[in-house]
Amino acid sequence: MTIIDTRVDLDITPLSGNIGAEIRGVDLGNLDEESVREIRRIWLDRKVVFFPGQDLDPESHQAFAAHFGELTEGHPVVPGLDGFPNVFEIDYSKARELYASYGDVSTRTQGLDWHTDVTFVERPPLGSILRAVVAPPAGGDTVFSNQQAAFEAFSPSFQAFLETLTAVHDGQKAFQSIFDKNGSGRWEGQEVPKLDPVIHPVVRTHPETGAKVLFVNPGFTSHIDGLERSESDALLGFLYNHSVKPEFTVRYHWATGDIAFWDNRATQHSVVGDFGEQHRVIQRVTLRGDVPV
Repeated sequence: MTIIDTRVDLDITPLSGNIGAEIRGVDLGNLDEESVREIRRIWLDRKVVFFPGQDLDPESHQAFAAHFGELTEGHPVVPGLDGFPNVFEIDYSKARELYASYGDVSTRTQGLDWHTDVTFVERPPLGSILRAVVAPPAGGDTVFSNQQAAFEAFSPSFQAFLETLTAVHDGQKAFQSIFDKNGSGRWEGQEVPKLDPVIHPVVRTHPETGAKVLFVNPGFTSHIDGLERSESDALLGFLYNHSVKPEFTVRYHWATGDIAFWDNRATQHSVVGDFGEQHRVIQRVTLRGDVPV
């Protein structure tokens, strides 16, 4: 387990051996520069950090996010809140209609399958900051997986092979119906006229840490470029199962007001659909990323 040496008065609790930490003793609405630096350092190390019991609204939520990067629209297809286009809300009591093709929302559960946010664009997000607006008293956890640790667990020979590959990421299956209804989308301040698939490396280099990171996910990765479809399906199936092994994950149970900040370049996440008809509402602010290399 990483030993976290913090230089400001933050209460840090690692939540698993490979990923996740809870940070207390900080008011996210009133941060100094040293605290921002320390939070970023811990975040880069632990991949996702949680701040229990914060009292943010959409304005202060965006202000906190702006300490760590440039905000973009909350989602390239689904519009943001009225007056807050950079705030993306999911009210799970309405999700069956809105997300009819996203994960298992419209069929068996209220959860969302494993994915990395918005990898179907040329510049996927740097990270996301999620606020629990309404948390169910039981269930509705989110699970996060460390994709750096997943890659490092492979043999050197297999790592070298994966680094030669690229993969196609496509948002059409999940979001084309919503896109068609709205007529277009917006991302990074520009209109998105259509959902074109993009190609990313199967293993990306983290732009801040230099670490090698597995960068495929079952939410949006369509296939491995240059392989026969049967070869691609077999390899991706193996990678998907490996990448979310329990030893790479942390599971977080929300309370209303909690904040999570995850590195979208080095993680996958999944919402556990075990909360039945209980009310669950989250709001997410997204930070502009770069082209994976």
